[in-house]
Amino acid sequence: MLKLRRPDECVECGAALPAGSLGWWDTPTRTITCPSCRELSAEGSPPSQAAPRTGVPRALAPLERGQPGASVAREHRRRARNREARVRDEHPRIGGLLLLLSNPPRHEQAFHIGEIGELEVAASLEQHTANGPTVILHDRRMPGGYGNIDHLAIAPTGVFVIDAKNIKGKVSIANPLFGPSRLMISGRNRTRLIDGLDRQVSVVREALTAGGHEVPVRGALCFTTADLPMFGTLSMREHLLVQRKALAKRLNAKGPLQSAAIDMLARDLAGALPPA
Repeated sequence: MLKLRRPDECVECGAALPAGSLGWWDTPTRTITCPSCRELSAEGSPPSQAAPRTGVPRALAPLERGQPGASVAREHRRRARNREARVRDEHPRIGGLLLLLSNPPRHEQAFHIGEIGELEVAASLEQHTANGPTVILHDRRMPGGYGNIDHLAIAPTGVFVIDAKNIKGKVSIANPLFGPSRLMISGRNRTRLIDGLDRQVSVVREALTAGGHEVPVRGALCFTTADLPMFGTLSMREHLLVQRKALAKRLNAKGPLQSAAIDMLARDLAGALPPA
């Protein structure tokens, strides 16, 4: 039993468990059971036969799809508040004027730019997949607090791990005679973006394996303003480098997964990777 740091729900009865409440954590399935259902199970009464107390069965509960850009927006506001407080403390009389005349630092602006990119990618994908079975989850928390996943799309052809990038410039792949390939954007080496996507895809694959699913998983860097080739699709380490509409076409492609299977996968991933 542990005290929850974040809100969750009981896997048996669907009861909402607020942050700070107690629950029984099951590591293999990454699920929480409320004390009431745990007590019934210990007494020999199958939890599934007990009447829900404050919620509904998980399979019938609304899917927590998350809010696009929520975590980067929070970080942007936190940095902006800290900067404002620091300037006002250092300059009690003219702090307000200094804030009005100065521009936010680049590291602070980067989070706002990232939020815009996530919102634009989410809006476009939702619009272009609205008539199909694809389910999109937004802003999922990585295990251990190591970053987040911008979007997860569960489509008929498999699961797509999507990293939204609001970056300008020409995108290309450099293949030197010696050494590994490099992702180049505006002439700069941005291969670390691919490294980050590698980690995200690995986390999603582990979550699916823990749930007993064998589903193809592919990463995608989805650009909002970057310049990509007019013909063909760039890829690096099997990750797609695409614009929003091109990615939506992939998500709408026919595949072996039907609506029921997509919904089940979405719920399992939403439970394993909660909103950030």
